[in-house]
Amino acid sequence: MPQLRLGLAQVDPVVGDLPGNAELVRQWARRAVDAGCHLVAFPEMVLTGYPAEDLVLRHSFVQASLDALTRLAADLAADGCGEVAVVVGYCGRTEKPAPALGRPAGEPQNSAAVLFRGEVVSRYAKHHLPNYGVFDEFRYFVRGDRLPVVRLHGVDVATVVCEDLWQEGGPMKVACAAEAGLVVCINGSPYERGKDEMRAPLAARRAAEAGAPVAYVNCVGGQDELVFDGDSFVVDAAGSVIARAPRWEEHLLVADLDLDAATSDTVGPADAGDGTAMAVERVTLTTEPLAAYAPAPPEVAPPLDDDAEVWGALVTAVRDYVEKNRFRSVVLGLSGGIDSALVATIARDALGAHRVHVVGMPSEWSSDHSVSDAEDLANRQGLQWSIVPIKPVVDAFMASVELTGLAVENLQARVRGTTLMALSNEHGHLVLTTGNKSEAATGFSTLYGDSAGGFAPIKDVPKLLVFRLARWRNRVAAERGEIPPIPESTITKPPSAELAPGQLDSDRLPPYDVLDPLLDAYIEGDQGRAQLIAAGFDEATVDRVITLVDSAEYKRRQSPPGPKITGRAFGRDRRLPITSRWREVTAPTAPEPEPETVRPDEA
Repeated sequence: MPQLRLGLAQVDPVVGDLPGNAELVRQWARRAVDAGCHLVAFPEMVLTGYPAEDLVLRHSFVQASLDALTRLAADLAADGCGEVAVVVGYCGRTEKPAPALGRPAGEPQNSAAVLFRGEVVSRYAKHHLPNYGVFDEFRYFVRGDRLPVVRLHGVDVATVVCEDLWQEGGPMKVACAAEAGLVVCINGSPYERGKDEMRAPLAARRAAEAGAPVAYVNCVGGQDELVFDGDSFVVDAAGSVIARAPRWEEHLLVADLDLDAATSDTVGPADAGDGTAMAVERVTLTTEPLAAYAPAPPEVAPPLDDDAEVWGALVTAVRDYVEKNRFRSVVLGLSGGIDSALVATIARDALGAHRVHVVGMPSEWSSDHSVSDAEDLANRQGLQWSIVPIKPVVDAFMASVELTGLAVENLQARVRGTTLMALSNEHGHLVLTTGNKSEAATGFSTLYGDSAGGFAPIKDVPKLLVFRLARWRNRVAAERGEIPPIPESTITKPPSAELAPGQLDSDRLPPYDVLDPLLDAYIEGDQGRAQLIAAGFDEATVDRVITLVDSAEYKRRQSPPGPKITGRAFGRDRRLPITSRWREVTAPTAPEPEPETVRPDEA
């Protein structure tokens, strides 16, 4: 059987940085050459970054992508990488109209190309275009109807793009008809919890469908609300994982493969099995198999447990949002509570202690232990610590405007938000907000107060997971012989906003061990009131929580971006109208939504 050394380069491109991304490909292609690879594949739309969203609707952007692709092919040859076949993702465009889709010529396509000996020798356009969750590819792209098969060292190689692997039929079925010896799938597959458990079994099914090994390369890094975990791998024709890359880091995964020799010359239309037809095209690069060589031992990175996986996502998201948007440092309010403690620790792991500024902003009702716990955490981690009491500012405001009750509580939160934004203006910090998903869901926040900021690291992290991650991070530190970064008293104290005497979260919300499962069923599972009650949730609690969630949509629309880690993140995944008279709760006893509430871990 012919041999082939394959490289999968899981790299971290930047959306819109075409010169920088091309240079990234050149650097990692050089590594692949040095590793003895014959074929190296890069992620989906690596040249433009992914997702480029409405940038792809600009003719100038698509043209720049096409120009960059041509230059890259020539540059790779000049770099001495011309004898290696390089698969790259880019933004292409249609050459002819697609009347069945109502699209003219020149429309964008999510494309992959094979570069060899200074030329673009093959182009493919993604066939299955996802239009669910965070994906809007019907909005942007025209699907492809061709499957080029490239013959390299006596092996026929087909290339597909991301969703082409997730759907039955289409190019994977056509690859089988074309008798491809290897299918390379390039991906921009965003992270969510548990997704890695789906990818390899899915690839195994597609390998069986295609009758060939499948190589899956994914990007790594953060892009606004999305974060990509890498997790590149190779499955053989029987579906077994034979090589796997580590997660949350750029990496070149090298795998030596024994592959079926190319024998078919079939071209032309083939039934895609999804109601469409695709045309098989063939490109010959080299026909003779390589001389036999000793294969290298396969690399199979160990799996991560759930908490380590989530931690990697949050740290990666913060690091890339700060770095790619060119902020020098971050600032956040540190209250002594669990949420701000977790965000500070994530930021320290992402950026280093010298770039993380934390500010204690005690109110009239802050307890002594809140300030001491916050300072303890800052000292443990070496963060840049300062204190700005808010009482003088609140008193000055109260001397001019008469406020009572909840308005006074929200005023305190807004003074804190204004303080952090002022420090951001003065020093160029990015303000990190510290609200979690449970609070965002129920509107347990103050607009223009604790919700004010530029990035929300735990926006998609439910409260119970906040506690779990804090304990996990402390345990990891202890196992390394380090001081646990989060004080135990911060983890064990009852959550409180401390904006009124004796205030606790439980005064306004159900216990989190009740609230989080209910929110999960309502938000992630889209279950209605009757289903929730039938599932065993207390009727009054269901009515209360649904009303809070539904009435807080206007707040969520004004919140900063934050990394998606669940299957139904607010913003990109869950999109509901603010103005709506649809109500799950119609009972006359249903509580009225509060006009404004404060979150439990005010900074």
